[in-house]
Amino acid sequence: MEYVWAVLLILGLLLSQVLQLFSMPANWVALGLTALWKYVYPESMTWNFVLVLGVAAAAGEALEFGLQAWGAGRYGASVRGNVGGIIGAIAGAIFGAPFFLGLGALLGALGGAWLGCLVAEMPGRTRPEALRAAKGAFVGKALGFTVKTAIGATMVILAIPRVWP
Repeated sequence: MEYVWAVLLILGLLLSQVLQLFSMPANWVALGLTALWKYVYPESMTWNFVLVLGVAAAAGEALEFGLQAWGAGRYGASVRGNVGGIIGAIAGAIFGAPFFLGLGALLGALGGAWLGCLVAEMPGRTRPEALRAAKGAFVGKALGFTVKTAIGATMVILAIPRVWP
């Protein structure tokens, strides 16, 4: 029976990463599934391993937002533009979620980062400067999403051998 549960959990871990496309907490779901497995089968891994996965999930979140801010700043965004881009990305993910079978959340987050930064930068900036800053927020958000997804894939790859009996 342990093999059946292991297969189901591994499928859950793999499917959890699909949540990345919908701007949902995929890495936290993978962490929760791994911690549940550790709780049910204590000999399978150490709590230190689960803690390392937790640190990786937190780092993924921090890097996602940090890289967006870095990208916007590199392209000339002000603090106001950075904040606008982050708020726009969150709002875009929420409002975009119902579209394109949920994939609109990713498109909304990217577009929201661009639009939020642009709107925040327009007062006091020329149009080309604001557009350049918005481009940076978009590029940074895309890079942050990619890094967070790679961290999630790494978490799953590291957890699978510890789950398999």
